[in-house]
Amino acid sequence: MKNFKFTFVTIVFLIVGQLNAQQTYLHCGAIMDVQAGKLQKEKTIIVNGEKIVGIENGYKNGNGNVVVIDLKSKTVMPGFIDMHVHIESESSPTTYIDRYTLNDVDVAFKSTIYAKNTLMAGFTTVRDLGGSGVNIALRKAIDKGYVVGPRIFTAGKAIATTGGHADPTNGRTWDEMGDPGPKDGVVNSPEDGKKAVRQRYKDGADVIKITATGGVLSVAKSGQNPQFTIEEIKAITETAKDYGMLTAAHAHGDEGMQRAIKGGIKTIEHGTLMSEATMDLMKEYDAYLVPTITAGKEVTENAKKPGYFPPVVAKKASEIGPKIRDMFAKAYKKGVPIAFGTDAGVFKHGENAREFVYMVEAGMPIAKAIYSATVTNASLLGMQGKLGELKTGFMADIIAVDGNPLQDVSLLKDVSFVMKNGMVYKQ
Repeated sequence: MKNFKFTFVTIVFLIVGQLNAQQTYLHCGAIMDVQAGKLQKEKTIIVNGEKIVGIENGYKNGNGNVVVIDLKSKTVMPGFIDMHVHIESESSPTTYIDRYTLNDVDVAFKSTIYAKNTLMAGFTTVRDLGGSGVNIALRKAIDKGYVVGPRIFTAGKAIATTGGHADPTNGRTWDEMGDPGPKDGVVNSPEDGKKAVRQRYKDGADVIKITATGGVLSVAKSGQNPQFTIEEIKAITETAKDYGMLTAAHAHGDEGMQRAIKGGIKTIEHGTLMSEATMDLMKEYDAYLVPTITAGKEVTENAKKPGYFPPVVAKKASEIGPKIRDMFAKAYKKGVPIAFGTDAGVFKHGENAREFVYMVEAGMPIAKAIYSATVTNASLLGMQGKLGELKTGFMADIIAVDGNPLQDVSLLKDVSFVMKNGMVYKQ
């Protein structure tokens, strides 16, 4: 019996050892050095488990235990990172009715489709900036392998002020409004702000998002007024720092942006009406603009469709949406730090790469736009050295496109190969 046990254990050990030893060789026509903004021809990327363990010149062949993937006609890049998505939802003419007709379980099932579409588009990591809390459960399900989707860093529920953008009771009848507080993501004092951050941490959020100004899609009058005091913002950012959480602020209006930057917020989302003085402030405080040009274009078009938005929303969408691209062009030219983000969910998930095209149209070189969606975003998420580059020791988040995207940015909208954590999801 002892010999049988020894033999059985030995066999299991050998089988597991063989599985662990299996490597994947990616024969790449070209790989992108995102730091240099250049292509390197004919490389072999060696993947073992979840990581890249080597990159060699030419097309290398391993032993019989190696899986070889032919990407010789492709340009291979690190998986993209989108710093602003809403993975639970997707804009439609029924959006404002859905909040009354869909339960959390309905939202959860739909979110799995959005997650898969995002990953198949080459976005292997996203930062979700606000939903009902289903986003936290979705992140866990993806991490455990139950659901196919990108790696998610999520804010859980965004933090607002009473009546502000992201107050979940906006647009409801008086008897349904109630008086939501920090647990629901609604604050009205520095102490409320601290409690709201701690509640997000308790809920399992990774990052903190506030709505520093009014917004376009909320059923509220203003799309740009400041909605937090600087004291409230400082209380939130200081508490977030204690808990190791990156901070973001939705902001269209200039005064709200200035308060957010001075209050310690790291990324400004949208930035539509940003003045040159605020651009200078962004540079001074090393705050990053996440432009979301695609969302601006989408809401502008949807505002033209009768009945798509409530009248109060359609008016704001028509006024604010068209201005984001021009603001981005000025901010980039002035040297404001840029992080790639789209606001996917305002438009269809999986179309995130449209943002690259609009950034380039506005004057940002293709290589720098790709850098913002890889190296810059990995650093902001605290994942430098792990994500955002094709290097030995990095996570095997690898995508590929046909042709040379440095010559044609539109190629980024058609990703033909996706690997995340060393596992192939699209080929």
